[in-house]
Amino acid sequence: MYSVEKTKSYNYVKQFDYALFVAVLILSIIGLFVLNSATRVMPGNINGDRIMLMQSLGFAIGVSLSIIISTIDYKDFKIIGIVLYIFSIILLVLVLFIGTGAQQGSQSWLRVPLIGSFQPSELAKITMVVFVSTFLERIKEGQKNKNGNIAKFAVYCMLPIGLVLLEPDFGTAMVFIFIIVVMVYICGLEYKYFWGCLLASIPVIILSWFFVLQDYQKSRILAFLAPEKYKQGASFNVTHSITAIGSGQIFGKGLYQGIQTQNAGVPVKESDFIFSVIGEELGFIGAMVVLVLIFFILIRCVYIAKKARDSYGSFLVIGLTGMLSIHFIENIGMCIGILPVTGIPLPFISSGGSAMVTNYIAVGIILSVSMRRQRTIFNNTQ
Repeated sequence: MYSVEKTKSYNYVKQFDYALFVAVLILSIIGLFVLNSATRVMPGNINGDRIMLMQSLGFAIGVSLSIIISTIDYKDFKIIGIVLYIFSIILLVLVLFIGTGAQQGSQSWLRVPLIGSFQPSELAKITMVVFVSTFLERIKEGQKNKNGNIAKFAVYCMLPIGLVLLEPDFGTAMVFIFIIVVMVYICGLEYKYFWGCLLASIPVIILSWFFVLQDYQKSRILAFLAPEKYKQGASFNVTHSITAIGSGQIFGKGLYQGIQTQNAGVPVKESDFIFSVIGEELGFIGAMVVLVLIFFILIRCVYIAKKARDSYGSFLVIGLTGMLSIHFIENIGMCIGILPVTGIPLPFISSGGSAMVTNYIAVGIILSVSMRRQRTIFNNTQ
């Protein structure tokens, strides 16, 4: 018995994906320094020290959870995922009745005693991926009742998206849709399903514009299409973000030395526009270091998905990679003005303890798949 336990411990240490884990840790530590700079001077009654405390706690809890989750065989998530998916749907329903709005008009948060605010949609992204990957595995492996599995996949994907749209949180709904598109593409379904989804989305988009999106959300889209017209309105944040990033030049002004970011020139600099802090204070070099880390993390995740032991593991990783990648792309894109503002945070860097924890949960699941690429791991060999 002792020999078996010793073998398990040895295999865990040997197979652990240190490259991915260390890259995420480095990105998170850089994020803590950048966030500390961003929160030194905060407008109104916003407490920068509390933001840093919650971020640090989220970091510590997230790292611990990712290591614990990595020890669980990812195949067990097939059963755990059903329970977690139902739980996340219940939370999304509760948000519609007792949720609070951290931003204008969006009722996306739940108050949790001792913890503070928690955004259920963050957890729902992961639970959806864990749950619906089972149906994609059945489809990929050619099991019977293909159309039935496709229908179940569609229903279980649309349910959280519909609830998130009712909050309303259009940006997060787009994240869900992007994850689904990536997973379906990797599954290799016929293009007729893509065209079907595209046609079905047209009336949804039209109805959302007239009955779901609020005025400030519409103005963000219009400002993206005509930034000069909304320079003093919806484009204000983006304009100042671009100015801050450009002023950093090659080496930046130095941490805590930004002119725009230290003088409230860039609104929401601790969250939505934190990349402007990186650009101004760390310059092109610092921004490139962050981008290289992000690129490495995503490429490593794609490699893990490709080398996964089975289809379920591959869909798990590719879905979570899609979740992280759209956050990275959208946040940086809106900070430099090439994508519309949606309020999507930058993973491992933007403020938000619950987002930090859920992102590390995703990393833990990916690590679990990575560690079990070889069938010999955790065997009972004496």
